[in-house]
Amino acid sequence: MDAMSDDLDEVMAERSRLVALGYRMLGSVQEAEDAVQETYLRWYRLGEQERAAIDTPQAWLTRVASRVCLDVLKSARVRREQYVGPWLPEPVPADLLLVSSHAPDPADRVTLDDTVSTALLVVLDAMTPPERVAFVLHDVFAVPFGEIADVVGRSPAAVRQLASSARRRVATHRESVAAAPEHDAIVRAFGAAAAGGDLGALAALLDPSVVLRSDGGGLVSAALKPVSGPSKVARFVLGCIDKRPTWRMVERPTADGLGFVWLEGEDVLGVINLQVADGLVTDVWMVVNPDKLATWRN
Repeated sequence: MDAMSDDLDEVMAERSRLVALGYRMLGSVQEAEDAVQETYLRWYRLGEQERAAIDTPQAWLTRVASRVCLDVLKSARVRREQYVGPWLPEPVPADLLLVSSHAPDPADRVTLDDTVSTALLVVLDAMTPPERVAFVLHDVFAVPFGEIADVVGRSPAAVRQLASSARRRVATHRESVAAAPEHDAIVRAFGAAAAGGDLGALAALLDPSVVLRSDGGGLVSAALKPVSGPSKVARFVLGCIDKRPTWRMVERPTADGLGFVWLEGEDVLGVINLQVADGLVTDVWMVVNPDKLATWRN
């Protein structure tokens, strides 16, 4: 009984790490938790001898959870077509879902904060499912290419190429993103201009190619299409403030740097993240879908 209890403790101790892995693959805490639940169901469906034959439960759980996530990613295109309005990754507080990584070469992986940022998750979302899985497993969780090959059904050499391609896309993204002090200064200026209703000052902070995406999931009011251009984006932001006089836009640290939460009283009703490059806001991500705000209400 003690050995069985020890095995159970060892398996359950992996849960937070598996959720962190699933979130980076899927961009949704709920979907990550569902994937981990399915992984544990598959573990407990194994016979006693089958479990005893598994030398490293952690590796087995990682492999199975990754396969479940890969299947979810492959079906995501159909689900996105049915989604009301733009789909955005679920934003999480800056200190949530961090993991330890032991990749031998620090240059071979991105920083942990980046891997839970909306900006990077948007980049990951544009990758093919095998590319995304290979990148997350190898660069963030230091899983060897041979084990990843078993997950995605490719050769280790092919998996190495997938991860390399993904890494180049991530590197291109990171090169264009402002350092934290510049990002936070622009975000504070954005917040001040928005709070003051200053259309000109707000528009002046926006890149000519700025795009705002608002994710309400059909559950609350949100823009059904991306909003483009400084004037339109500035007017949209100020319009949101005018239409919600009881809401407050409050600064909060996020994985992207400084961002904002929409508050009504103490209730979090939205999260706004910005991407800054060359001193201007290039992207505004506004999540008001209540199903994607659970981690901000705890």
